[in-house]
Amino acid sequence: MSAASWWELGIKQTLGRLRIDLGATRLAIEARGVSSIPVTMQHAEHAATLEKLHGDPFDHMLVAQATYENFRLLTRDKKLEQYGSRILCV
Repeated sequence: MSAASWWELGIKQTLGRLRIDLGATRLAIEARGVSSIPVTMQHAEHAATLEKLHGDPFDHMLVAQATYENFRLLTRDKKLEQYGSRILCV
């Protein structure tokens, strides 16, 4: 799971748009063997090269991470499919 996703959840929690115990949720996710992916300078550089097809900076970073790391990004946002085969809408 990307650190960018976790950061976005924290922002939504602070703004009152999401009720979540981040600490407990993180522990539950880690207990299931899910590891975190840090946001690196290389990811930021790669994000800068991507076409601006989507307005959400967090989603843009997730696309950059998926394409740079050769991962597959699972999302519900059909707009992200424009970024290619590394994006899988579920």
